[in-house]
Amino acid sequence: MGTSSNASSGKEQIFSVQQIEDLIVKGQAIVIIDQKVLRVDAWLPYHPGGYKPIQHFIGKDATDEFVVMHSAETRQLIDRYQIGRIEGRWRNLVPPIQRDPEHGHTKNTKSGPNSPINYHEQDHHLPELPQLSSDRNTPEELAFLNAQTKEEIRLTLDRYPSLDAPTQSTIIERYRRLHAQIQAEGLYQCNYSAYAWEFGRCALLFCIMLVFLRLEWYCTSAVFLGWFWSQMVFAAHDSAHMAITHDFLLDNLLGMIIAAPIGGLSLGWWKRTHNVHHLVTNSPAHDPDNQHLPFLAVNHRFLGSLFSSYHERLMPYTPLAQRLVPYQAYLYYIILMFGRFNLYVQSWIFLIQGQGPRKGPAWWHRYFEIAGNLLFWGWFGYGIVYRSLPTVGTRVMFVLLSHAVTMPLHVQFTLSHFAMSTADLGPAESFPQRMLRTTMDVDCPEWLDWVHGGLQFQAIHHLFPRVPRHNLRRVQQLVLAFCSEVDIPYALYGFVGGNRKVVGSLAEVGRQAAILAECRRVVAGRIASGDVH
Repeated sequence: MGTSSNASSGKEQIFSVQQIEDLIVKGQAIVIIDQKVLRVDAWLPYHPGGYKPIQHFIGKDATDEFVVMHSAETRQLIDRYQIGRIEGRWRNLVPPIQRDPEHGHTKNTKSGPNSPINYHEQDHHLPELPQLSSDRNTPEELAFLNAQTKEEIRLTLDRYPSLDAPTQSTIIERYRRLHAQIQAEGLYQCNYSAYAWEFGRCALLFCIMLVFLRLEWYCTSAVFLGWFWSQMVFAAHDSAHMAITHDFLLDNLLGMIIAAPIGGLSLGWWKRTHNVHHLVTNSPAHDPDNQHLPFLAVNHRFLGSLFSSYHERLMPYTPLAQRLVPYQAYLYYIILMFGRFNLYVQSWIFLIQGQGPRKGPAWWHRYFEIAGNLLFWGWFGYGIVYRSLPTVGTRVMFVLLSHAVTMPLHVQFTLSHFAMSTADLGPAESFPQRMLRTTMDVDCPEWLDWVHGGLQFQAIHHLFPRVPRHNLRRVQQLVLAFCSEVDIPYALYGFVGGNRKVVGSLAEVGRQAAILAECRRVVAGRIASGDVH
C-alpha cells in the first residue's frame, strides 16, 4: 500500500518549466498531454508510427494531436508514463529535433545537444529564420533566401489569427468543442456498407483488367490495373489511420494486405513518413512529404542547403536540381507519372534496412510486408508482365502505362499542400490553425467522391484523421462553421483551380531559382575577374 501511495503522489508532482527543460537537456523525452507530464523514452522504440513523431513533441503540449490520432484504448495507456503534472497553460518549447542539427543552433543558454528552445510569448511577433548552410551558400544567396522567408512569414501573419496566447487558447477550446460534437454525432462510426461498395468496385476493375488481358487488349488492361491500384490506395490510407474498424490489429492487417501483396508497397514506410507529415505539415525542414529534390522544390528554402530532420542529412541544391527546378512547373505532371516507381524504392529501403519498429505490437509487420511484396512481384511481375505479355516492348509499355495512370492519385497527394503556406510560425501556433493554414480542400460534387477517395477533404482529414472518409462531407459543414467562428481562412478550390494554384506556386519558386542562378553567375563572374568586393 505504501509503494502504491508513493507512486500515486509522484504522478501528482507539479513540474515547473525549468524542471522540464532540465529533464530535456539531460536527454529525456518529455511530452505534455492533458496537463500530465509524460516521460516516454521507454516507448520510443515501440511506437508503431516510429519515433520521429514523438520527437517533434518533446517539450510541447501534444494533447490535441494525440487525441485525434489515437484510439481510446491507446489514450488510456499514457498514465504508465506519467511522472507529474503541470499547472495552468503550457507555453511550448521548440523540440531539439526542430533545431538546426548541422550547426547546433539554439536560442537559450543551455548548450547540451538535446537543449530545447524556450519561446516566450513576446518572441512570436516574427519567428526566427530557418538556418541554411553558410558553407554551401554565398552571403548574397543567403540574403536573398532570408528576404523571401521574411516576406512569407509577414504575409502569413497578416492573414491568419494572432499567435498571442488568448487567441490561440480560444481556437483550441473551440476546436475541442467541435471534436466533441463530431463524436456526439457518431461521425467516427464507419459506414461498412459504403466500404462494401468500394471493394466491390475495386474487384470489378481488377476483373475487367483480366478480361482485357485475356483479349490481348494490353493498353486497356494496363489502364484498368492502374485504376484498380488507385482505388485500393484510398482504403489503405483509411486503414492506416485506423478509420475503418478503429482496431489497431485489424486496420493495420487490412492496410498491409492492400499495400503489400496487392500494391507492392509498404504500409509501414508510408505510416513512418505520413505520421510526421500530419504533425509538422508543410515544414520544409521537417515534413518528408515536401522534400522532393532534385526534381521539385515546393518552397524557396530548398534553393539553399537545408537540413532534413526526417532524413537526418543535408538536402543540397545540387547542379541537377539547379537545372530542373526552374522548369518544374512544366515537369510537374511528367514527374508524377513516375511517382509509383519511387514508392517501390522507398518501400524496399524501409523494409531491407528495418527502419520500422522492431519491438512492441508492430514488430512483425516488417516480415509480413516483405512476404507480401514478394507475393506481389510473383503475381504482377512474373504472372502478368513476364508470363502473360508476349514481347519485351509490350511488357515495358504495360508497366509504364499502368503506372502512369496512377498519376492523378499523386496529383491529389500533392495538390492539397504544395501551394499552401510553408512558413514556420513557431510553437505558439495551435494545431487546428496550422492544419488549416497548410492544407487546402478540393470542391467536387458528391457523386464524384469515389474518384477522389476522400483525399479532396485533406484539411478536414488533417483536423480529424480517424474520421472515416464517407463522413468527411458532413464534418466539412461543421468545420466551415468553426472557421467562421475563429476567423481562420478555409482554403477550398475546384480541382482545376487547385491545380492552377499549385502549378503557379511551382512556377514562382522556379522564377526564384532563376534569380538565384543569375546571382550565382554574377558572383562567379566577379571572382573570375578578381573583383570580389
